[in-house]
Amino acid sequence: MQTRRQFVTGTVAAALAAASFSPVPFSSVASANDANKWAVDLFEKTTHDFGTVARGADTTYRLKLKNIYKEAVHISNVRVTCGCTAGQPSQDTLQSLEEAYLEIKMDTLKFTRRKDSNVIVTFDQPRFAEVTIPITVYIRTDVVLEPGSAQFGSLQVGEKAERTLKLAYAGREDWKITKIDTGTDTIEAEAVETGRGGGNVNYDIRIRVSDKAPIGVVRRYITLMTDDENSPQVPVLIEGEVKPEFEVSPSLVQLGTMKPGETRNVRVVLKSKKPFEVEAVTCEKAKDVFQVRLPKAAAPVQVIPLTVTAPTESGRLEEQLSITIAGRSERVTFRATATIE
Repeated sequence: MQTRRQFVTGTVAAALAAASFSPVPFSSVASANDANKWAVDLFEKTTHDFGTVARGADTTYRLKLKNIYKEAVHISNVRVTCGCTAGQPSQDTLQSLEEAYLEIKMDTLKFTRRKDSNVIVTFDQPRFAEVTIPITVYIRTDVVLEPGSAQFGSLQVGEKAERTLKLAYAGREDWKITKIDTGTDTIEAEAVETGRGGGNVNYDIRIRVSDKAPIGVVRRYITLMTDDENSPQVPVLIEGEVKPEFEVSPSLVQLGTMKPGETRNVRVVLKSKKPFEVEAVTCEKAKDVFQVRLPKAAAPVQVIPLTVTAPTESGRLEEQLSITIAGRSERVTFRATATIE
């Protein structure tokens, strides 16, 4: 079969780059009087209590922060005051209005009972500041969870999955799990008793992600409800990601600065778990800018070569392109941007 070629048509949308608008942050760091308050105000909150958890449980919290200032903010260091705690930012530098998170973890295997710690975040730009975040947890000695969380990894939309955790209790022989609260219809869980005697009780905790789960990150705690009057709840972390049937990379083709009439070649990769065929690639506005060479046959990974010819008008080129998959009504989209000078 010969390689199919296709021209993507439409009209060029050109706008001066200077016309793009960015929201203005609230203020400058220079206007903040307190040496540390400007940094404190970056955080969603400045303390966290994990509550009471099982020994061995994966105990992780993502503390949100946002740069509300005009200047870029840089985190130079994160340290802790106890070996039971670890802290790691998702990124070191936050541009104006950019968001990130500080991931805080507690070690529930080496440590037990009440643990108090501090996570200290140091900033060196736009000026020095330190923020201390107190962290608290109580790690039970009578309930052990293995593994410490239900990790589902990457799931394709419409896919079902199940994970089983082992829970061991030592104490009352009549102790029991009464119900499980998942907080959502797309996650189901049940506790199956596997042993009881000598003051020990064992359960299999079976957790299922439904095929109705929406696309996106799955990260939540479900709650095991027990008949323990003093500590009736046992939280369990669920993590995973539901991905679309087709993934395109890059989702944003950044062409940078191009001269009028300049030509560049780029590649877009489309992936799925099963073989598929690309029928067409179309766009909304650009005329004679994108020349597409369609793949020859069905495959689980399709490489789509694009030849981009810059229009004659100067300005900003922003285009959304759509990929039509054989036998699918919904299209996969990606964007391309360039500045024509």
